Amino acid sequence: SIRTPDDFLKAIGRSCNTKLSIESWDEFWRQDGAQLKSAGVGVSDRRYILSCMEKYRSGFAIDDFAHEPRPKKTVRGWGPSVQNGKRIRSRRDPKKSKRKTPN
Repeated sequence: SIRTPDDFLKAIGRSCNTKLSIESWDEFWRQDGAQLKSAGVGVSDRRYILSCMEKYRSGFAIDDFAHEPRPKKTVRGWGPSVQNGKRIRSRRDPKKSKRKTPN
């Protein structure tokens, strides 16, 4: 059961209880993005906390909306060089080619 704001932050996970410490419910519900930013909470954590606060306020169960962060991408850069079994090549404009064509 959720009795304090710290219990709520523990219940939503992502170690939010270590990033924000608020004692009273009134102070907790008055928090907005600017106040969380001045408290030193990061952008993705701010968005997650505010989203969870709104869903909890709307009456959803914490188990329905609390989730772990999205894992990091495994493919980096400009994308894979092979897609659907075909090698991807850029289409070059022959007019901009550095190689001189014999006239």
